[in-house]
Amino acid sequence: MVYGVILAGGRGERFWPLSRVDKPKQFLKLTSDKTMLEETILRIESFIPLQSVRIVSGESMSEHILTAADYIKPEQVLREPKPRNTCLAVGLAAVHLEHEDPHAVMVVLSADHLVRPAKRLMQIIEDGCAIASVEDKLITIGIAPTRPETGYGYIKIGDPFSTERKSQVFQVGAFAEKPKAVVAQEYYYSRKYLWNSGMFVWSAKAILRAIKECQPETSALLEEYSKTIGTEKEVAARAELYEKAISISIDYAVLEKTRDVLAIKADIVWDDVGSWGALERYKEMDSDHNVIIGDCVAKDTFETTVYNDSEGMIATLGVSDLVVVCSQGITLVAHKAKLGQIKDLLADMGNDDKFKKYL
Repeated sequence: MVYGVILAGGRGERFWPLSRVDKPKQFLKLTSDKTMLEETILRIESFIPLQSVRIVSGESMSEHILTAADYIKPEQVLREPKPRNTCLAVGLAAVHLEHEDPHAVMVVLSADHLVRPAKRLMQIIEDGCAIASVEDKLITIGIAPTRPETGYGYIKIGDPFSTERKSQVFQVGAFAEKPKAVVAQEYYYSRKYLWNSGMFVWSAKAILRAIKECQPETSALLEEYSKTIGTEKEVAARAELYEKAISISIDYAVLEKTRDVLAIKADIVWDDVGSWGALERYKEMDSDHNVIIGDCVAKDTFETTVYNDSEGMIATLGVSDLVVVCSQGITLVAHKAKLGQIKDLLADMGNDDKFKKYL
């Protein structure tokens, strides 16, 4: 059977102050009138039944999940005692699914991505599942780049992989880190690179075998934990697992170390909605290229994003290239070029007891 595994971790930093530690991006209504988590769940419903969805997230987020998606049952949420990155999150889901269904195929998705059209993504996922059900391959979904983006990792495609499915499938030649602007242009014009979307398809058995090959210590911990699933020892064993395991992404831990990786080329609109600057890619702009959400008067203002969900209004005069946000009694004014440093700003706030309550 095919299962949807949605990774819904996050610390609420990139869309601060709208997002906070206790309400990260996946619980915001940034791209529609639904939360991004809801969008992700409903996007796959035509192919993966709701009862086959599993959500991996921090313990403190479980109530948010059950509120944002009240059709999800508590047992469908795999609660992480502490953040340990995506390798352990994927491994946790895999051991649970293998315990439930030895032939489980996992579709791993992030809870906070924009994808359009959903129907095309489902066709790609269906093709990936057909391969994963008969081949011990790890399949990543790569996005055909639409611009020389420096904020994403890349996948270099190799030889075509023979399949009867409609999607274009390739051997993975290499993974590349977020490039500098010149290198990003080279990747874009070469047509040999795809954006690494963080969407994956594989069987539970295949990913656990790959973790054992590439991360034997993590594998041993997962195997020990799996013996407690369904018993009264499970909660304590999971806490011990998360205490002992290293924090590392599934990309670094496994995908970059094994040869059994394929990439499906996805000709879809995809965005990880990584910062306030992303809004201008899919929200309507005015004639001066401003994105205005909420009450605002903008005069002689250009290429600026304003988000206001407060009771008052925002007025801008003679500014450009800014992000101005007013939410929950907090106002952020940032130059677009500095959005990548919001984490540094929040770290400084965290060091001052007076401002910790605003995180």
